Amino acid sequence: MENKWKNVSEIINYSDEGIISKVIEKNDVGDVTLFSMSKKTEIGEHTSTKAGYVYVVEGDGIFNLEGEEIHMKPGVLIFMSANAKHSLCAKEDTSFILILNKS
Repeated sequence: MENKWKNVSEIINYSDEGIISKVIEKNDVGDVTLFSMSKKTEIGEHTSTKAGYVYVVEGDGIFNLEGEEIHMKPGVLIFMSANAKHSLCAKEDTSFILILNKS
């Protein structure tokens, strides 16, 4: 990373439909990625082999984590264990930071 900080709100962009992802940082500790989901976009159920965190920056949506529906609104932090089934649905344009641990 060329800088030691980023203003996330300045790098959020939405497509007319779909998802834009931007890698913020990738190193030997973990990966930090910004996801921007257009209104009414969904990511179907899947898992990750890595534990991680989702921090909602803006928007409104539903994050389903192993059957529990979590309201995605600004400021919400979601903890995910490795191999946890999850899916997402953006009711409005929604951006979040995904942090995945390497270990």
